[in-house]
Amino acid sequence: MPKPEIGDYWGGMAAMLVALPSAIAFGVIIYGPLGPSHLAQGALAGILGTVAIGLITPALGGTNRLISAPCAPAAAVLAAFTLELMKQGSDFATATLLLSLLGLAAGVLQVLFGTVRLGQLIEYMPYPVVSGYLSGVGLYILSGQTPKFLGVPKGMHFWESLGSPAAWQWQGMVVGAVTMLVMIGAPRLTKKIPAAILGLLAGVGTYFALGLAGHALLTLEGNRLVIGSLGDGGGSFSEAMAGRWKAIAGIDLALLKEVAFPALTLAVLLSIDTLKTCVVLDALTHSRHRSNRELIGQGLGNIASAIIGGMPGAGTTGATLVNVSSGGATRFSGVFEGMMALVAFLLLGPLIAWVPVASLAAILIVIGVRMIDRHSFAFLRQRSTILDFAVIAAVVITALTVSLIAASGVGIALAVVLFIREQIGATVVRHKVAGNQTFSKRVRTSAEMEVLSEKGRRTVVVELQGSLFFGTASQLYRTLEPEFATRDFVILDLRRVQTVDVTAVHMLDQIKDILAKRGGFLLLSQLPASLPSGRDMKRYFDQVGLARAEKAVRVFPELDDALEWVEDRLIAEAGLSRGEEKPLLLQEIELFRDSSPETIAVLESHMEKRSCKLGEIIFQQGEHATELFIIRTGLVRVMLPISESLSHHLGTFGRGAFFGEMGFLDGGVRSANAVAYTDAELLILPRPAFDQMAERHQEMALNLMEGIASTIAQRMRYTNAELRALES
Repeated sequence: MPKPEIGDYWGGMAAMLVALPSAIAFGVIIYGPLGPSHLAQGALAGILGTVAIGLITPALGGTNRLISAPCAPAAAVLAAFTLELMKQGSDFATATLLLSLLGLAAGVLQVLFGTVRLGQLIEYMPYPVVSGYLSGVGLYILSGQTPKFLGVPKGMHFWESLGSPAAWQWQGMVVGAVTMLVMIGAPRLTKKIPAAILGLLAGVGTYFALGLAGHALLTLEGNRLVIGSLGDGGGSFSEAMAGRWKAIAGIDLALLKEVAFPALTLAVLLSIDTLKTCVVLDALTHSRHRSNRELIGQGLGNIASAIIGGMPGAGTTGATLVNVSSGGATRFSGVFEGMMALVAFLLLGPLIAWVPVASLAAILIVIGVRMIDRHSFAFLRQRSTILDFAVIAAVVITALTVSLIAASGVGIALAVVLFIREQIGATVVRHKVAGNQTFSKRVRTSAEMEVLSEKGRRTVVVELQGSLFFGTASQLYRTLEPEFATRDFVILDLRRVQTVDVTAVHMLDQIKDILAKRGGFLLLSQLPASLPSGRDMKRYFDQVGLARAEKAVRVFPELDDALEWVEDRLIAEAGLSRGEEKPLLLQEIELFRDSSPETIAVLESHMEKRSCKLGEIIFQQGEHATELFIIRTGLVRVMLPISESLSHHLGTFGRGAFFGEMGFLDGGVRSANAVAYTDAELLILPRPAFDQMAERHQEMALNLMEGIASTIAQRMRYTNAELRALES
């Protein structure tokens, strides 16, 4: 725990003044279905939850300034759960025990979420689901608190209470109206005192003012307009901790099953509410929260709250912002908020008994209205977002007609459907180019390039992107189907693929079989070592049998490797492939093929011979450049260093090719490294030796320069054509 600062005390105190009245109101919501006589136990559960969560969560969580307390989503889920229990005929003892078990299970799940590092995933809950659920919670609170605001007898629901003016209690309505008006208008006058506190004080003051005219209001016994006695904070506190578990012997497996799904729903919602507040806090304070540690702290706080009979909670935005604005700086401000809640309970327990139910209902109605996402109606203006609004509407309708628990399931299911629809609508083919429009980085002779320009149309390179799954497999097949009749080599570049499922793999296997019947090949290049899901694509393809060793399918680490493999086959089919074991004579090299024997002899007299082993560095970036290198046998790769461990492959030069010409021409420094990719035999023409030769053999020197320029120009033409193909 960090050393507390003076602002932590003020922030914790101010946060308690915001959190405690709301917690009391939330507790009343939860215990309301159990009957008016149990409202006091609901208020007590809210207070105990504020104390337990406030003391435990900040001490073990990982976010400075965050205030955790009972919250609206918890109240809505637990109130719906309580209502279902009452419909099933459960007694009070069983209902309270199941409420504790539900909070306990949700806390355990939150600890599990944090332990297996699901904190980051929960942050990505789709916005329409969160918006719809919060709007549903707001409307649920609104419909549930309106009867309490009107003061109608227990059992009257929203529409029934609105249609029974004779049952309204005007005293409660006046108290609630004053509370609501003060809570809405107070921020315009002062922000130093939380609006909920001012509204509650105004409601209590109004109630006692009315009590002076009607003394029946000043009696606790049988008074439905106030919470009722909580006890003295001593014996009642101990009884709340111990008595909650007396009915555990009556719990059976069927009841425990009823707790499972609501507990999962509650755990996810509390986690989302907490992490959403953490994100807001990060933006305000330029800090970074630790999602997984925070979930563990929240879970342990909810476990402690459930054990002592309190309601669960989460990181709350309102109290957190009050804490920040009041000077809170460390996690101690959250702990101090819990301490102050305990002090308030022990010292002010008798006074809390006089809090008007209508005043709490008014506070919750204001909170509920603010939770409704009115901005979501803007989604109706655009065709592209109408379905997102439909998800929000479906979640809200389900929350109001079935239950909040069912609403969360409906929202997630619809979000999955929208995601699949979006993926199906997006193209998985990013780019497609023929093999005579793009080439490998292997430098070829003029004759070889002519073959590749003519025969390269037998190859197609398809760059894929996004998700390859059952929704896009047919789209990919339809895109590639026209290629099967004319292409012998289909290269799939998978570097931008995010996900792959069995359906997509089966489709690729079918493509491989179709090509194999024509003697063609399916080549897979640049398989991601790790997809966002953590799956190794190469291993996955091995497991499902696509990448097994056979003639019709090949897997290459880079696209360039796949292109080079195809080019070698096309060149070999054209009869231009030569054995690599015999070093070329100077007159056999394309650059000097038309030179006379006398010219060859002069050139050889000015050249040096060099043998290089595999991996040997021929020259390095930054070295002074004077030599032209000509390959008699072997392969040389030119690499551009990016970092100490990373280099970019610029080109591969083979038998008969030359490299290093830029430094030879301008005498500058080397811009890249040249490394022997195999054992190699080289001829080296230093620029000083060439200049000396040029003085006596000017025509020979001119022909050599023209040959170098012609080769460079040819390379540039192919490069330009390739760039045009990539842009199309």
